[in-house]
Amino acid sequence: MFMSISTTGSAEDPATDLGFLLHKHPDKVQRFTTSHGEAHVFYPEAGDEVCTAALLLDVDPIALVRKGRGDGRGRGGSPDFALAQYVNDRPYAASSLLAVALRTVFRSAMKGDCPARPELPGRARPLRIELPAVPANGAGGGGGPALVVRLFEPLGWQVEATAVPLDESFPEWGESRYVRIALSSGTVRLADALQQLYVLLPVLDGAKHYWVAPDEVDKLLAAGQGWLAAHPERALITRRYLARRWSLTRAAMERLELARLAEADDREVEEIDNAVDDRSEEEVRDDPEPRQPSLAEQRRTAILAALRETGAARVADLGCGQGELIGELLKDARFTGILGVDVSARALRSAGRRLGLERMPERQAARVTLAQGALTYTDARLKGFDAAVLCEVIEHLDLPRLPALEYAVFGAARPRAVVVTTPNAEYNVRWESLPAGAVRHADHRFEWSRAEFRAWAGKVAAAYGYTVELRPVGPEDEEVGAPTQLALFTTTPTPVTTTTPGSTTTPAPTATTVPITTATPEGGEPR
Repeated sequence: MFMSISTTGSAEDPATDLGFLLHKHPDKVQRFTTSHGEAHVFYPEAGDEVCTAALLLDVDPIALVRKGRGDGRGRGGSPDFALAQYVNDRPYAASSLLAVALRTVFRSAMKGDCPARPELPGRARPLRIELPAVPANGAGGGGGPALVVRLFEPLGWQVEATAVPLDESFPEWGESRYVRIALSSGTVRLADALQQLYVLLPVLDGAKHYWVAPDEVDKLLAAGQGWLAAHPERALITRRYLARRWSLTRAAMERLELARLAEADDREVEEIDNAVDDRSEEEVRDDPEPRQPSLAEQRRTAILAALRETGAARVADLGCGQGELIGELLKDARFTGILGVDVSARALRSAGRRLGLERMPERQAARVTLAQGALTYTDARLKGFDAAVLCEVIEHLDLPRLPALEYAVFGAARPRAVVVTTPNAEYNVRWESLPAGAVRHADHRFEWSRAEFRAWAGKVAAAYGYTVELRPVGPEDEEVGAPTQLALFTTTPTPVTTTTPGSTTTPAPTATTVPITTATPEGGEPR
């Protein structure tokens, strides 16, 4: 297997700086032992204007067979039968074995470490990478040069991919499964280029020549940091890199989606993947039952009452957390379709366990869908629902991002009804355990007073053609109101319940109709 990396330069910026980046001196030929053969690094050309480093991996196919015999290795799509074990392309075609050699030989370069010249790794320089023979397999005819272009072009490479003929002397035999590749770029850093090759070489081959263990997920995400989550072919890359092991692929895709959403929101993954109680499930179960319904239970009761008033059958729980509200919706047969959306994959897994989706009868389970997504982006999956719920969600967003959520929910998805709950900041003084001026949860970006929530609800209703009612949730205090405030947005008048003479009804919580106005509370925009 052979690969070359070339760069250009000048007297002021010599191309031989490539030696500092690779930690390999241009005047030396170096040899390294890898798990599958000997790797040699040498420089066919080294000058101020042009410098080329070459990696030659000498694979012993017999040793490769002996190493994998009896333990199930070497089977991930590689030739592993009879004579083919000894007569194969592994010494000649770049594959996962070359990716392993890259990690062994250029480990420091892949990390971007360069103590001798620390300014070099962070700067992109002209690069040209050539691989004379790479297997490019694809299901259903989706391999060859087209696959190479799909994988490398989105990363900023100019791709030259040429199919290698089976035999140049007999062109009528057609093309082989091998591709000659040349990649050129002036914007990709060398460390990123090596990480991309480490991931994409086994993806092109569609096989791995060693056992794919669960730690391969961590290796994939580490090597793909900064580029894989946004790659349009990330599903294909993940599946093929992990040798089509579906459990590992699913885990990797969940983490990649979380990384993508975190990057889009300019937040750390840990900040948005926090919807799960850090206590163990045993600790949660062992908590003593409260004598009175908790505020969370009262909140869910108020939401369910509002949903029933609207006559909704299909409900989207946006920011569903661990699925507590979904569990209550499932108890009522009138809710025939339920979508739970959360940015946290951990929360969705916890919701699935709590709801017992795997053990649930098929007809019941068909009512529920759990999906990962960010509510600040339009999502076609949210359209077509009768009602949407934002239960204790909006306060977790930075205020500048709130208009994006408003448009995604009220503008793009546009359900007939939307139920929003959020803390009443005025009530915080009644919590003895809450320090003065503090918010109720460390992740809350704001908490509104009743006037501020009223102003926001009125502004949103006016902007998107809804009417809105405000309702208290929880015990009401004469001075500071209830601990939670609920807004019911509707696009059509809420049905009025009629009673026959002599019948009795339980009065609903006091409701206030908010005028459709853009007025803000005293002091300007909501804080």
